[in-house]
Amino acid sequence: MPDAAPLIPTPASDAGPQTPRDRVLPGALRIERLALEVAGKPLVNIERLVLDPRSVTVIMGPNGAGKSLFLRLVHGLIAPTRGWISWGEVACGEATRSTQAMVFQKPVLLRRSVAANIDFVLRRRSGTKPERRARCEELLTRVGLADRAQQPARLLSGGEQQRLALARALATRPKVLLLDEPTASLDPASVQMIEQIVLASSADQTKVIFVTHDVGQARRLAGDVAFLHHGQLVEHRPAAAFFATPSSEAAKAYLSGNIVL
Repeated sequence: MPDAAPLIPTPASDAGPQTPRDRVLPGALRIERLALEVAGKPLVNIERLVLDPRSVTVIMGPNGAGKSLFLRLVHGLIAPTRGWISWGEVACGEATRSTQAMVFQKPVLLRRSVAANIDFVLRRRSGTKPERRARCEELLTRVGLADRAQQPARLLSGGEQQRLALARALATRPKVLLLDEPTASLDPASVQMIEQIVLASSADQTKVIFVTHDVGQARRLAGDVAFLHHGQLVEHRPAAAFFATPSSEAAKAYLSGNIVL
């Protein structure tokens, strides 16, 4: 594969024939020689990373480490300068993006009721109106917003808005859930509820990739941790091993609460 390739091809040497996506996704996330450069400046440079489809993967690192860019690359929102990303045997693209949902740090909500925000997503899927209503009620109950169904979404508190954004993401029944610091600056009750929803989703075999600066939260959620520094993957280990004996100096400093430059 030429280094200058701007897209994300499936590597001819490794990938088998394309099979129905519901049989191979999410599969393991496989990254090889991934790089993102802007105006000649390297922002992400990951030689190799394989993520198990069954655990909650937490992405950690100091500000500017490339964590949010990593999520956007994985979701196919931006194309890398070179390298490739695949889920199972399917190259990152429309086929994989349609099985994923992403929640950003700041929720983006529609100017309509809480329930209508959910129904907007459900109407794009199959289902009768009674089925959509039942699914909407189920999701709002799951995130603790059943009593806010008819309230304008933008009048919710910050924590409630983020829980609504998460419910809307789950409405698609994603195989992969990408979360970019979804609990930053939220009240403790909302943080706890979102963490419970994340763990329940993982137990229901949804792959979760969760970006956080909160070491305590990472300890509560992570099955494995990928630590980024200056856009590079400096270590990827099971959570217990990472927190007990981090192998990189950057991660040791970060976990000790020191400034990482």
